[in-house]
Amino acid sequence: MTTLLQPVALDAVTRAEVEDYLYHEAELLDAWNLDGWFALFAATLRYVVPCNDTPDGDPARDLVLIDDDELRLRLRVERLNSRKAHREYPHSHTNHQISNVRLDTVEGSGPDAELPVRASSTVWRFRNGRAVSYVGTHYYRLVVQDGQLRIRSKRAVLNMTELRPAGDLAIIL
Repeated sequence: MTTLLQPVALDAVTRAEVEDYLYHEAELLDAWNLDGWFALFAATLRYVVPCNDTPDGDPARDLVLIDDDELRLRLRVERLNSRKAHREYPHSHTNHQISNVRLDTVEGSGPDAELPVRASSTVWRFRNGRAVSYVGTHYYRLVVQDGQLRIRSKRAVLNMTELRPAGDLAIIL
């Protein structure tokens, strides 16, 4: 995995390096290494999954499926790693597929610089003899923190018109 230990600048990061980083994120989630996945995030973070009918929804004013800051995401990871997450014990088998990775222009400068990234995603969940998929686009804001590439925010926008075929959203997209 490319960790980008000492990048010259965020705008020097290549698409191939970002792809490797996102593939590593997917591998961690599929291996159910949620602590390793959580470590990919910056100290100040946001993980949002908006409702299907409001993909541009703002958690401050709109209903969203998930709106986690650092504390809530850490607690989500702890719960999913325990037996308390009844929907996910034993854990589902997942397959996170990332494609069409696109980098935008770096915004800001210095320690506040962010690299906007978007990627198409399909997440397959296998549980109790059923296979369901979550199809959408992941929007990232990547930063360099402590000499490493980190995720400041991740927004998983589902293209599905309804969650009924999937049943629930008990896994991390």
